[in-house]
Amino acid sequence: MSQERSNTAWYIGASREQVGQSAILVGDPARVARIAEHMSDVEFVAENRGLRTATGTRGGKRVTVSAFGMGAPIATIVMHELFALGIRTFLRIGTAMAVKPARLGDFVLADGALRQEGTSNTYAPLGFPAIADFELNTRLRERLARSDLTWHAGIFGTYDGFYTEMFGLSGERRAIIDGLKRDIERMGLIGTDMETSALLTAARILGARASTLCVATVDAFTQEKIADEAMAKAERELFEIALDAITAVPA
Repeated sequence: MSQERSNTAWYIGASREQVGQSAILVGDPARVARIAEHMSDVEFVAENRGLRTATGTRGGKRVTVSAFGMGAPIATIVMHELFALGIRTFLRIGTAMAVKPARLGDFVLADGALRQEGTSNTYAPLGFPAIADFELNTRLRERLARSDLTWHAGIFGTYDGFYTEMFGLSGERRAIIDGLKRDIERMGLIGTDMETSALLTAARILGARASTLCVATVDAFTQEKIADEAMAKAERELFEIALDAITAVPA
């Protein structure tokens, strides 16, 4: 039986009855349990291949949270499987590299993304734009505007090679991110990650809504990282905003 017709997802192991009306995609599997604390009536799916999934209730709606680990290939697999189970709205939340004017701890919302990863090419040719869903981003903007947070919206840059394109592992290797710096300066990117452009492209081709909202946790130029305490506080805010926004989108 094909994946599109299956009642149970191949990798994440969830059935149609175990998923909600919309989905939040996270990288860190431990984040699933933490966001579950912000919902009620939570059901955890048995973990498979390190992929964790849970579904809970927020504002009278069922929301699935699923972790993909890291990188565009597995992130789109998780999205595609949840789409096959009936979900049509997806929001990736997590972390991104900060680009001025965004500073560490600020929130960054993707209106679209530069496609510098390879996975999206399996869904659409390179000329196809990676654009976030307007309705979902409208709800996110409304919710962000009601907060006292500093946030920015714009174009992300998405790359496959973390240590070859985005982050110098040692001082001697920092020249490897020169290409990233040129992209930032030439195109005015507001943040960089490893998943957004693939998720936006795949969702558009599949016929789903998608966007990305992240906390800026690493400076793209200095490689300074956010403090653990600041990240923990920002993460709680991120969960609340994500859940409020995604449940406000019409099914």
